Amino acid sequence: MSLAVLRSRALTGVEAPPVAVEIHIANGLPAFNIVGLADTEVRESRERVRAALLNSAYEFPARRITVNLAPADLPKESGRFDLAIALGILVASGQLPGDGLDAFEFAGELSLAGDLRPVRGALVMAMGLARDNARRTAQGQPARAFIVADGNGPEAALVDGLTVHAGATLRDVCDHLGPLPDRRLPRAEPPGLATWPDSANVGPDMCDVRGQLQARRAMEIAAAGQHSALLVGPPGTGKSMLAQRFAGLLPPMTAAEALEAAAVLSLTPGGFQPAQWGRRPFRSPHHTASAPALVGGGGNPRPGEISLAHHGVLFLDELPEFERRVLEVLREPLETGHITISRAAGQSDFPARFQFVAAMNPCPCGYLGHPSRPCRCTPDQIQRYQSKVSGPLLDRVDLQIEVPAQSQQEIFDGPPGEASAAVRARAVAARARQLGRQGMPNGELSGRAIDDHCPLAADAQALLRGAMQKLGWSARAYFRVLKVARTIADLEDAAVLTAAHVAEAIQYRRALRAG
Repeated sequence: MSLAVLRSRALTGVEAPPVAVEIHIANGLPAFNIVGLADTEVRESRERVRAALLNSAYEFPARRITVNLAPADLPKESGRFDLAIALGILVASGQLPGDGLDAFEFAGELSLAGDLRPVRGALVMAMGLARDNARRTAQGQPARAFIVADGNGPEAALVDGLTVHAGATLRDVCDHLGPLPDRRLPRAEPPGLATWPDSANVGPDMCDVRGQLQARRAMEIAAAGQHSALLVGPPGTGKSMLAQRFAGLLPPMTAAEALEAAAVLSLTPGGFQPAQWGRRPFRSPHHTASAPALVGGGGNPRPGEISLAHHGVLFLDELPEFERRVLEVLREPLETGHITISRAAGQSDFPARFQFVAAMNPCPCGYLGHPSRPCRCTPDQIQRYQSKVSGPLLDRVDLQIEVPAQSQQEIFDGPPGEASAAVRARAVAARARQLGRQGMPNGELSGRAIDDHCPLAADAQALLRGAMQKLGWSARAYFRVLKVARTIADLEDAAVLTAAHVAEAIQYRRALRAG
C-alpha cells in the first residue's frame, strides 16, 4: 500500500474540527513534503518524524513522501499531527498493517527518540470526537477511539463514553495496531479526582472581613444571581479582601461547567490540572495587561483572561489604572458570555461567561469621602480619574458598591464577619429557586424572560420608574436593577418584587460621586 489515511483534529477556539492525514509514497527522488495550510510547527514535524522512526527501529522510506492535511483551507498548528504522520508512513510503506485504522483518531508530538509527548488541547479534541461519535452511532456507524500520549490520557478520559488509549512511545502505538492482542494499550482512566470541592472551603473565608455589612450583603446578592460588581472606596477598606473571597460564595460547579472550564485550560501552555477540577476559576490580571491578554488573540488565537475565568470570577483591581481601550473590550463579553476573535484566516470563538468583580479608589489620592483624611484632589482631577471607566462599561455593572473607611474600633474590636459557608448556603438556595423557575441565574435573563419572571408590585413599579427618570438611567440600567431586585427577592423566597426589594437594588448603583 502506497497510500494511508488516518484521522486527527485541529483546534479552532474551543472547537476541534476533524482532519484527515493522508500520506502517499511514490517513486522518485527522496522528498518529504507537507501540504494543507500547515504552519511552521507542523512543517518541522518532518525532522521529528524521520528521527523518531529511525530511533524506533523502523525504516524511513528513501522515496517521495507527500503528506496532505485535509481540509486544505483549515489552518493547522502544533506538533499534534506527528503521531498520525509517522503511523501513516509506516502503513504506506508496508511496515505496519493498515487494517482498522478508521477505528481510531490520533494526537501526539514525537521526540527524536520516538517518545510521545502531550499536546495542548487534548480535552477539547476528545470532546469533539465524542460529539462526532454520537452522530456516527446515530447513523449506525462504529465509534472511534482516541490514541494520545501518556501525559494526555487522563485528561482525555474525562469525557464520558469515549474510549481513550495512551502510549508512551511510537512503538507502543504500533504494537497496539499490530496483530498481537497482548500488545494492546490499556484504556486510559480519568485522573484521581478528589471528592467534589466545596467552594466554601476553597481559599480565604469571608469571616476575615470585619464590618462592611453593606458590601458583604452586595457580594451575597452578586453570588446568588450571577451579577457583576464594582467596589469603590479608599485604600485599605477591604475591597480586595472581599473580591478574593467571592469565589467561596458561589454555588458548586455542575459536571458540564467543570468540563467546559477544564477544556479552556487545556488550550493553555500550562494545560489542565486535575487539582483544579470542579473549582471556580479566579483570575486577577495586573493592570498592565493588554487587550489581547484580556480577551485572547495571537496569530493562532489563544484564550484570554476572560475565557480562563469561564464559570468563575474575573477580578480587576485598581480598575482606572487599566488602559481605557483595554477595559472597553469587556463590554461585549459582559453581555453575550462569549468572545469571537477574527483573523484573516478565520474566526475563533471562546466562551467567556464570567462574573466580573472590580475595585477602585474614588479619586487619584484615594481619600474622597474619608472621615479623617482629607482629599487633596480637585474636582477636575476626580472627574478625569472616574471617567477612565466609561459610562457604557459602568452601565453593564449590576452592583456598584461603596466600601467606606472604618473606625479603629470596628477594625480591632469588631466581631468577625459571617463565615463564607453560611453566606454561600443562602446564595445556593436562591440560585436553586432561579434555576427551578427559569432555568438560568437572574443575571442571564433577557428580553421577555425579564417581564415573565420579575413581577412588580404597584408601588415597586412606581419607585423604579421614578428612579429611572430622576437618575437618567438607560434601558439597560433599568433592566439590570430589575434583575438585582429579583435576586434580592429570591434571597427572601418572595414571589413578587416589593418596593423594599427595588429600593435596595437602586442604592447599589450610586457608588461613584465627584467632589
